[in-house]
Amino acid sequence: MFKRPFNPDQRLRMARPGEIFGVVMQLLGGARMRVQCADGKQRMVRVPGKIRRYIWVREGDVVLVKPWSVEGDEKADIAYRYTRLQVEQLRRRGLLK
Repeated sequence: MFKRPFNPDQRLRMARPGEIFGVVMQLLGGARMRVQCADGKQRMVRVPGKIRRYIWVREGDVVLVKPWSVEGDEKADIAYRYTRLQVEQLRRRGLLK
């Protein structure tokens, strides 16, 4: 298994309609975690299989989550994990506090 090499020139992934910024609060195991979202809600989030082998998520990471339409606002999937440099760029743009 391998990680994709870091590319500092990579474009910054912005939130699409229906996606929310969040911070990982607790790892629950089984590719699931609890995330505090920017809208003030805590959600149980999972890493979908198509990106599970490419990213590792730790507590404190800033992620982009997509809430499920079926389970309401309780559960979501991770759409993207931001690096530290990308988080700094988001803060400079005023998208994160």
